[in-house]
Amino acid sequence: MLRDLRREGGQKAMPFSVILTEKGGPTRRLDFETEEITVGRVDENDICLPKGNISKKHTKIVVKDGKIIVLDLKSTNGTYVNGKKLAGPQVIKPSDTVYIGDFILNVEPPDLAAPEEAAPASAHDTPPDAAGLDEGPVDGGAEAGVADEPAHDEDAIPTSRPGKLRFPRVEATSPSPRPPAMTPPAGNGHAAEDRGRTLSLVHDRLIEAMDLRRLDLDALGSRELRDKTEATIRQIVATMDSAGELDAHLDRDELVSDVLNEALGLGPLEIYLADETVSEIMVNAPSEIYVERSGRLERAHKGFSSPRAVLGAIERIVAPLGRHVDESSPFVDARLPDGSRVNAIIPPLALKGPALTIRKFKRELLAAADLVALGSLATPMAEFLETCVKARRNVIVSGGTGSGKTTLLNVLSSYIPEGERIVTIEDAAELQLSQEHWVQLESRPANIEGKGAVTIRDLVRNALRMRPDRIVVGECRGGEALDMLQAMNTGHDGSLTTLHANSPRDALARLETMVLMSGMNLPVRAIREQVASAVSVIVQQQRYADGTRRVSTISEVRGIEGDSIELQDVFQFVQDGFDAEGHVVGRFVATGFVPTFYDELQQRGVPVNLDVFQAV
Repeated sequence: MLRDLRREGGQKAMPFSVILTEKGGPTRRLDFETEEITVGRVDENDICLPKGNISKKHTKIVVKDGKIIVLDLKSTNGTYVNGKKLAGPQVIKPSDTVYIGDFILNVEPPDLAAPEEAAPASAHDTPPDAAGLDEGPVDGGAEAGVADEPAHDEDAIPTSRPGKLRFPRVEATSPSPRPPAMTPPAGNGHAAEDRGRTLSLVHDRLIEAMDLRRLDLDALGSRELRDKTEATIRQIVATMDSAGELDAHLDRDELVSDVLNEALGLGPLEIYLADETVSEIMVNAPSEIYVERSGRLERAHKGFSSPRAVLGAIERIVAPLGRHVDESSPFVDARLPDGSRVNAIIPPLALKGPALTIRKFKRELLAAADLVALGSLATPMAEFLETCVKARRNVIVSGGTGSGKTTLLNVLSSYIPEGERIVTIEDAAELQLSQEHWVQLESRPANIEGKGAVTIRDLVRNALRMRPDRIVVGECRGGEALDMLQAMNTGHDGSLTTLHANSPRDALARLETMVLMSGMNLPVRAIREQVASAVSVIVQQQRYADGTRRVSTISEVRGIEGDSIELQDVFQFVQDGFDAEGHVVGRFVATGFVPTFYDELQQRGVPVNLDVFQAV
């Protein structure tokens, strides 16, 4: 039975229902006895939809005086009614359909809902910190309870009042009040939690039966260790099965595989590391894992059994590299044996438990033709960039996180002629060069005593003594920018690097800031002159709303005019809108401007193709 939710003045709020359907998933009915609710990704909402395309506070629904009002709370992806995006509060009919991310909502007002008479709730009946949380599911799966005044984003609209009873969050995939450790079968709300507890229990018994920490791992080969561990797990599962400790519907082989992966591998991450369609893996909490496919985030179907299991996976990653993570050093950068980049951060800095981010290493080298086929750039743009590299122009690839900077840097590096000595410098080695004359350097963090750190700047300075023809820095993010600019200006033409910025103009400003971070007290004018004479071309990489990555602008640095650096766009991507499936529609165009260094190439007798600067 629904609890009585009271408004000011003692008037009882009229009940209404929300019919919630996930695209391609089940439909649920959620009943409320309050005149307004919020829908969003975080727990403090009345309906919690833990999906990547849902904002923290996404939508408010108000049912008052017989009217249904829907309001978008400045969400990233918007709220839609009957396919049209909301521009403000809108009164809707019961027959209207509300679209929020991957979910479809229909609201039934009081005259269509069928509430039961409910006894008034009082402070004596329900403690303010645990009201209704121990009771069973109500109707469509919502459980009644009390919530404190939620902490809102600055642009969110308050949705509750002090002392007001309200429903706790509702998961779209399960009626359980907390995110499941593993996705349950449809219709079984407690299966995920039971499975997580079972996984943890089997893992504990494995440690008791076979202390992995005391095994002589050098004496045991990896295959022998895995076989021995798997046999022990199967014996434990068989014993539990015969004792009636396992759910009849639980897949025993899958349970054995999951425990084995947690004991010796990276737990549930193993299946996503093997999945070629997954480009990034993000562990927000033991039971909360997201993966990126084709630029889109989605919730993973499995999770770790406990924070301890996540810590075990992190330790297995960093230990072979001679690195460590503990309370005194709670975050670390590392890489997997296949080259995938890893960042880990643990409590007390990570409040929800150990967090882990893995950017998978692409085994196949992408060429310019592959990027053209993917729509990342046009053929004339690729030809122009090839000319820039072969003509020893200094090129900077600018863009946001995950925009494809490293992939493009790999392609540009492939244009460097054979026979030239290349030195690459990175925090975590990701570049893959096909040239033979290549020296690969990687920075090093401090050891447990806080000593022994080798920075990117140290490596750039050292590279200048290694007789390089080309210096390629994976990313400039600090004082090494000054050393890189000096190298570009002193005989090391044709150098390449990346940096984080939202536009070519922002890239220049960020270069100035990074030079100041070097500790050199240089006038801004001197820094700009250094940048203008060193950098030839800026390539802006961008990740668009549909997850695709494209070169949005290619600009030439023409020199300094007055107190500002002069930029001229050579190519641009012009976005025309979206198609019916939400994909970005646009085209690459040439501005008609011919870079100034082409005159120099022609004077030297170097053949150049001016046709690339015609309309693309």
